Amino acid sequence: MSSAASATAQTYNYKVVRQFAIMTIVWGIVGMLVGVYIAAELAWPQLNFDIPWLTFSRLRPLHTNAVIFAFGGSALIGTSYYVAQRTCHVRLFSDTLAAFTFWGWQLVIVAAAVTLPLGYTQSKEYAELEWPIDVLIALVWIAYAVVFFGTLARRRIKHIYVANWFYAGFILAIAMLHIVNSMVIPVSFLKSYSVYAGVQDAMVQWWYGHNAVGFLLTAGFLGMMYYFVPKQAGRPVYSYRLSVVHFWALIFTYIWAGPHHLHYSALPDWAQSIGMAMSLVLLAPSWGGMINGIMTLSGAWEKLRTDPVLRFLIVSVSFYGMSTFEGPMMSIKTVNALSHYTDWTIGHVHSGALGWVALVTLGSMYYLIPRLYGRELYSLRLVELHFWVSTIGIVLYITSMWVSGIMQGLMWRAVNTDGTLTYSFVESVQAMHPYYIIRTVGGAFFLLGTVIMAYNLWKTVAGAKPVQALIPVPAPAH
Repeated sequence: MSSAASATAQTYNYKVVRQFAIMTIVWGIVGMLVGVYIAAELAWPQLNFDIPWLTFSRLRPLHTNAVIFAFGGSALIGTSYYVAQRTCHVRLFSDTLAAFTFWGWQLVIVAAAVTLPLGYTQSKEYAELEWPIDVLIALVWIAYAVVFFGTLARRRIKHIYVANWFYAGFILAIAMLHIVNSMVIPVSFLKSYSVYAGVQDAMVQWWYGHNAVGFLLTAGFLGMMYYFVPKQAGRPVYSYRLSVVHFWALIFTYIWAGPHHLHYSALPDWAQSIGMAMSLVLLAPSWGGMINGIMTLSGAWEKLRTDPVLRFLIVSVSFYGMSTFEGPMMSIKTVNALSHYTDWTIGHVHSGALGWVALVTLGSMYYLIPRLYGRELYSLRLVELHFWVSTIGIVLYITSMWVSGIMQGLMWRAVNTDGTLTYSFVESVQAMHPYYIIRTVGGAFFLLGTVIMAYNLWKTVAGAKPVQALIPVPAPAH
């Protein structure tokens, strides 16, 4: 073996981790900027300037794809590559395939950014992209699975740490969900029709849609939580046994919850009821995981006063607990009768998206990026400022949507003694206007916090040389 090959074999592949980490921040800012803009469009519709590709209907799927798959996906792939290498004491299975996953994923995102504003869409929630892009996603995802599971197979540590279980579950589930839901009959290069029809199409779509939330936005980020919270806290996971129970209970239960999106629809009542029941069961594993994450701070609570990065991670776990309480409650048919199609759903989604997913990602990036460049964070005061600006933004956003949503639901249901509707739809839209302004301000605060973070991290790594970390050599057996 040459000396160059020997050196490669003894170091972790941090290059691809750095690439994904940097693009996590870049795509986060882009996705959040589009989100703030479309929130402003709802308050002031003239902001679309009568330009078709600036309308809410075209920019909204661009926002969701950018924050879920560009920001969240880059964070998940990058951190999973880092965690798998560090906990297995081996280099990634294939540097070439790892590089393909990075460049392939960026190509998917750019293709989405071009096609969605032009109006090329399958009109499926979180699965809008047309079939050629779906094929590329499948190829990248299969390559990602090969790299991740190949790395686990070559591990020098016999035990597979629980964070890798969550990453593994999310990788397998998303592959299955994407491939099954994206089965179409192409009629041209940018137009296709689903192989499913009617209520079956809706059922398959929400099996996919809710489990994109369940496996990508929950299981994947729990992998992040189970690695970075103990690392930043300097404490072991509170209960390893609970983490294993959390994993299996979550994996078995989440996959059934999708029908709760289709209450009071043409979906058979028994299927709606199964979705509701499984959603309520989900409360137990979700709160078990939240308790496990927060109680990891046992004996180190004072660190929350002095460590703003740890605060990001712990507050994110708190939001995970709140969102996974609210979700099952909203799946109950009688509650859903009020909440469905209202802004309450938007508030719920963003308490999870901003409070859980974004905060745990940003906290993990604060931990990860300085270590990839061998530097201390440029300014902890800026991290502190970021935390408070973002937290204020989240509170403004979700409370305005809760109030707006419950008001909407009550106005739509209100009837006069003669059975006619008390309010017209336009009156409910008028009543929502001030809350849309507050929501826009809240989103702008969160975006500002992420820009502060980008500046802080840029100052941290400017001029630094990327770290080459040596893989620990196992001690010889006696």
